[in-house]
Amino acid sequence: MTGFSEFAVLCRRLETSRGRLDKVRLVAEFLRGLEPGEVASAVAFLTGRPFPPADPRVLGVRALPEPAPTPGGPPLTLGDVAEAFAAAADATGRGSRRAREARLAELAGRASAEEYEFLRRIVGGEMRTGVSDGLVLEAVGVAWSVDQDTVRRAALLLGDLAAVAALARAGGADALSSVGARPFVPLLPMLAEIATDFDEVLRVHGGATALEFKYDGARIQLHRDGERVGVWTRRLSEVTRSLPDVVEVARRDLTGAPFILDGEVLALDATGRPLPFQELMRRFRRVHGVEALVREMPLALYFFDCLMVEGRSLIDRPYAERWEALAAVTGGLRLAERVVVRSADAGRAFLERALAAGHEGVMAKDPASSYEPGGRGKRWFKLKVARTIDCVIVAADRGSGRRVGWLSNYHLAVRDGDGFAEVGKTFKGLTDAEFAAMTERLRALAVADDGYTVGVRPEVVVEVEYNEVQRSPTYPSGLALRFARIARIREDKAPGQATTLEELRALYERQFATKGRAGDRA
Repeated sequence: MTGFSEFAVLCRRLETSRGRLDKVRLVAEFLRGLEPGEVASAVAFLTGRPFPPADPRVLGVRALPEPAPTPGGPPLTLGDVAEAFAAAADATGRGSRRAREARLAELAGRASAEEYEFLRRIVGGEMRTGVSDGLVLEAVGVAWSVDQDTVRRAALLLGDLAAVAALARAGGADALSSVGARPFVPLLPMLAEIATDFDEVLRVHGGATALEFKYDGARIQLHRDGERVGVWTRRLSEVTRSLPDVVEVARRDLTGAPFILDGEVLALDATGRPLPFQELMRRFRRVHGVEALVREMPLALYFFDCLMVEGRSLIDRPYAERWEALAAVTGGLRLAERVVVRSADAGRAFLERALAAGHEGVMAKDPASSYEPGGRGKRWFKLKVARTIDCVIVAADRGSGRRVGWLSNYHLAVRDGDGFAEVGKTFKGLTDAEFAAMTERLRALAVADDGYTVGVRPEVVVEVEYNEVQRSPTYPSGLALRFARIARIREDKAPGQATTLEELRALYERQFATKGRAGDRA
């Protein structure tokens, strides 16, 4: 059995290694030396997860407890850590919290100081060794002599790095080449690039594109085989228990099983208007009293793709064929609002319809495109009207991974009287060169530093795109920006010209001109 101390040594070496190829070599050598039953857990730990991505269990604690020393015990192994995490996650009922904490405290007590540090990072979900999912996949290929295309394809279909590594350990290239879409093995969703005009979309898609409403809901993947039904989120978290109404639709109204469908759910108010995304998340998080919330907050369900029908994978078939299969499975019901257009004017008219209905915008899909799990490219575009405000950077977190050495997660604030009120964070939107320049600029403005976050004088103004303004229990401002992204640095604006909290509150209220509000009744 592999000692957990060996894992800790690997992580320290990864921290100090700056070259990607060196990191790949270190991870590959470590994986190659593991026993078959250790591979999946090791990959999960390397990527800062207590469990593989497809495992729905959670530890149920925010941080690793302080160690309760256990002198004289045997050295920790990878298997010991995996067993302790499983025991903590499986604790249920009265006293389960204490049981989880006691089990993890016992684990911590057996660890050396070095082992404890990496146990703490795994529990916290942040290893900070510069090892990304992509790097692990590359290492899997090197470890067992499998070409990268085969490894990536298997990862896309399995949706779980740990499963890919375990399969490569067991059967090499032959095992990974045989992987196909399977019911109840969730696939990473296909993603879209941003487009700004319909002329560009039509040019790339050869003169015709299929437009669908881009619903401001939560993406789901629905699997059915016989009476068994499973529902997963875009992050591959299983939410079947939280969505019994979706399960009922799958059993009652849909045909062609075994099938896998891609779709979206929205929460509605009593007038049928979509509720903000924040309200919808209450449905996804609820595991007790689900039936009452189903009655209180009904869902609208829209499907837009069919990845499997009657047990036959369709991911390599064109979008147009997959849509025909989807129409057959659903009987033409609960389909995303859709039209095929051949002119920019028709596209703009459809976009106006989507916005007037309270949705985000539209998706544009190439009728000839295959479905690439986890892929993002010009076969799918999203078009929406950008919402922006001007924020001031008041702090920044030190970067990790490829952003080590930079201040790269910016704390965003709006004006609040003579001060500033935080409304979100983002690390998105800047180029590498801009990250480097912004780091130097913010360091010169530093007024506080706790080793992780650097507080700065509020002098840098940035234009921030966002998806929605949400209520927030985290920020004293009471509001937060969803999907914040820096659009540009506003060198032409002073901090006193940034958006005010009062203005942001008005933008929050304005959203309800087209969206429903929780508690509204007809």
